Amino acid sequence: MLGQHLVRVMGSMPEYDLLTTGQDESPRFSGGSCGYTRLDITDNDSVARLIDDFAPDVIINCAALTNVDQCEVNREACWNVNAVAVEHLAKCCLAKGIRLIQVSTDFVFDGASGPYKESARPNPINYYGRSKLAGENYARGAGTEKWAIVRTVLVYGAAENLSRSNFFLWVRDQLMAGKPIHVVNDQWRTPTYALDLANGIEQIIRYGRHGVFHVSGREYLTVHDFACQIAEALDLDRSLISATDSQTFKQTAARPAKTGFIILKAETELGYAPHSSSKAVEDLMHQLGNV
Repeated sequence: MLGQHLVRVMGSMPEYDLLTTGQDESPRFSGGSCGYTRLDITDNDSVARLIDDFAPDVIINCAALTNVDQCEVNREACWNVNAVAVEHLAKCCLAKGIRLIQVSTDFVFDGASGPYKESARPNPINYYGRSKLAGENYARGAGTEKWAIVRTVLVYGAAENLSRSNFFLWVRDQLMAGKPIHVVNDQWRTPTYALDLANGIEQIIRYGRHGVFHVSGREYLTVHDFACQIAEALDLDRSLISATDSQTFKQTAARPAKTGFIILKAETELGYAPHSSSKAVEDLMHQLGNV
C-alpha cells in the first residue's frame, strides 16, 4: 500500500526515476511511472546484484512483516525480514554511498507515555516491535547523514490487489455488510493516511534530511473513536460498533496502550501537513469510486 502511494507521489515528479520491487512476478498495481522487478529482500545476493545494476541514490525500504500476532509466533521469519534484511541493505548502502530510508513503527514504544517525540526512548513490548527497533539500529549503519528512520502509526488507505486489509478497509467492509464489530477503546493512536506518509517520505528525500522523523496524523484518539469517525464519514451504521477493552479483546501479542506521535519536527523541518481523518476518508472514497 505504501509503495503504491510512493509511486503515486514520486512517479509524477520528473526528478525521480523509480524502480519498484516485490515478491510477485508482475506488479500488483497498474499505471505509475516506474519500473518493476521481482525481489526477495531476504536474498542478500539478489539485493546486492539489483543495487549494482540500478545504482540508486536512495533506497526506501517499505518491506516488512507487520502482522503483529504472526510475528509473535513466526519469530524467525519476522526477524529475517524486519531486521536481518535491513542490516544487509545498510551495508550495501554504506559501501555504495546510498541513502537509506527505513520505515518503522510506533510499536517500538511501550505505550506508557504517548504521544511520543522522536527523542523518546524505545521499549517494545512485543516481538514485532523488537524486530523493527533492531531494523532501525541496523539502518543507522548506512553511514553518517545517509540514513533516515520514518516511524508511523496505524497506516490506512486503499491500493490495488492488497495482500492484507487495513483498519479503514476492515471497518468499511464489515459495516457495509451489516456486521457488528468490537473495537478497543483503551488504545490511543494518531492514525496515518498512507498518502500523507508517502508525502512525508518524499519530503525527507527532497530536503536531504537524515535522522528520526515521526510521520503520522495529527488527531490523537482511541481506535474505537477512529472506527466511529470512519462510520460517520461513510454514513454507515455507527451502532454496529461496540467498544471493548484490551483485557477483554485477547490477542497473541501485547499492544502498547498509548502511542501516537508528536509530529512537530516533521511539520517544521519538512513542511509536512497531513490530512484530517475526514478529508482522508473523502479522498479515499474518490479513489474507491464510491462518491
